[in-house]
Amino acid sequence: MASPLEQKICHLAEANDQLTYAEFVDAALYDCEHGYYKKSQSRVGKDAETDFYTSYSLGPLFGKLVTEACINLLGEAEASEYNFVEIAAEPEEGILQGIQHPFSKVRILRLGDPIEIDGPAIVFANEWLDAQPFNRIRFREGSWRELGVKSEGTRFEETELPKVSPTAQNYLKRLPNSYSEGYKIDLPTGAESALLDIMTQPWHGLFLTLDYGKTLAELLEICPEGTARAYYRHQQSEELLSRPGEQDLTCHLCWDWIEDILKKQNFINTRLLRQESLFMRYSQETIRSVTESNNSEDKGRLKELLHPAYLGLKFQALHGHRLAPQKDH
Repeated sequence: MASPLEQKICHLAEANDQLTYAEFVDAALYDCEHGYYKKSQSRVGKDAETDFYTSYSLGPLFGKLVTEACINLLGEAEASEYNFVEIAAEPEEGILQGIQHPFSKVRILRLGDPIEIDGPAIVFANEWLDAQPFNRIRFREGSWRELGVKSEGTRFEETELPKVSPTAQNYLKRLPNSYSEGYKIDLPTGAESALLDIMTQPWHGLFLTLDYGKTLAELLEICPEGTARAYYRHQQSEELLSRPGEQDLTCHLCWDWIEDILKKQNFINTRLLRQESLFMRYSQETIRSVTESNNSEDKGRLKELLHPAYLGLKFQALHGHRLAPQKDH
């Protein structure tokens, strides 16, 4: 029997003939009643009832590393003058929970919450942008075609849309006019929209996001089937259309495009680093404290966060500074 969300998406697909992938993913993740990120449930962790784990799963140490990195990235600015705004924190949690920090206030915004930020702020996000809707395109017979979703009874199938949607069309000028037959690219359209949304807010300070992505060259060279994946009970699959509302859906960011948005919004000192490089460069005191301690559990967590074989290489960090508006004299 179809779930309430499957029925809702079926009706939506039938009313529009087909859906773009972005429309399907938006419903699957953010439907107000049944969306994956709207339900009160455990998603992140290592136990069998969760679906994936991230740096956040490794406890307070991650928050300590982020805190020190933010203080050092602020440079000469006083951290106590800045609010720490965490976007996409899991329910009932935040990375600074239970640890000392110098920030003026801490605000936590859940995935899907409206975002309002003003004044001096450190805007931090861990795996926020990859959790946004995406469009999917494929090169076929001399042109890029958009792939979408159609309903077959209570099942969903991938289909080629009769024309490219306006959202996806805006991205085609960034891609080669001719390419390998059958090559797929997942366009992180929702990620760019979400990022632009916070850029309209009247805040200034530090932006730091940790996520996974690739350069445009990598997306065009080593990902012929695209990068979209589903995660359910710690199993990765390409069954994107199964279990809507019950599994996470994600695709890699294109870091070139994300960094370009920051630069166009007049951010300065933007830089993309591996997660390991970010912490080794800007969180040295926390690392030294752990390595010189007798806490074997924290040493194990630090290894997971930094080692290239674990999370140190899988995740990247992008940061930049947004200057305060000039005051009229």
